[in-house]
Amino acid sequence: MTIIDVHTHAYTRRWLEILREQGGEYGMKLRPDGHEEIYRGETPVAFPQPGHFDYDLRIKQMDATGIDVSIVSLTCPNVYFGGVEVSCMAARESNDTMAEAQSTYPDRIRWYTSLPWEYPERAVEELKRSCDNGASGVMVLANVTGRSLTEEFFAPIWEEIDKRGLPVLLHPTDPPGADQMAMGDFDLSWSVGFMFDTTLAITRMIFDGFFDKYPNLKLIASHGGAALPYLVGRFEKGDEVELPQRRKMQQKPTDYLRHIYYDCITYDARALQYLISIVGSDRVMFGTDWPHQVFDTVGAKTNTGLLPDDQCAAIRHRNAEDVFGL
Repeated sequence: MTIIDVHTHAYTRRWLEILREQGGEYGMKLRPDGHEEIYRGETPVAFPQPGHFDYDLRIKQMDATGIDVSIVSLTCPNVYFGGVEVSCMAARESNDTMAEAQSTYPDRIRWYTSLPWEYPERAVEELKRSCDNGASGVMVLANVTGRSLTEEFFAPIWEEIDKRGLPVLLHPTDPPGADQMAMGDFDLSWSVGFMFDTTLAITRMIFDGFFDKYPNLKLIASHGGAALPYLVGRFEKGDEVELPQRRKMQQKPTDYLRHIYYDCITYDARALQYLISIVGSDRVMFGTDWPHQVFDTVGAKTNTGLLPDDQCAAIRHRNAEDVFGL
């Protein structure tokens, strides 16, 4: 059965040099095991692996695990650092490298463009350039240096994305307040903070009427939607008692949860089955998080393999074929 992985990541050596030299609050620190990791302040953000940089290694891993197509994105901290020229330079570096990888492996690699979201006019320019170079979608972190994605400041970017009907992978990073809450301890930023970041970002979108404003938006919620599926009852109860004057959304919260898409990275078959029970198998796509330390190709294949054949096929390839036009 065909498998399309909609959630994989990459860096480039030059991007890492830019971060090291001009990353502002981001930088490299040594882990207790002696390896370098990307930090923001005292909070670990990401741990680069060989597979982040090597597309030949990526293809070998895909062949070994039965992945037919990988859709690649630049992970945290993306290009949200260093000022306008640095951010734009980092975006071009990442996007051009991914476009080159797609040219080298046209049947195996697709990619999400990264944009300098802090500078909307330049972001729209890079979006257009990336689409001309073959980008299949857009990558955005769940907060842009602490700012909500629903701020009017970002509207020009969302308008262009909506006009093009592009898929958008919404991926967490360390949430605002991570340092104050000591999320660097025990890697709490990854295990809890990332889930909070995704949940808050998309909940705000739902209640702010974001999906009514941008009806063509194909949003993909990373990591099984974080806590969103579990909060469905709470959302519905809140909607019952909300004052009409405060209401911006035009539908029920559950309608929006079934409007967006999700990957299957839940690490637990029961969690995946619960997600499907809430949103339907037609809204879930295959993802692995490769090559992060926490990637789960085996789990994703095992957990989807436990589903009925039609649900398994929908998640492993049919939904992605529809969303990405593959």
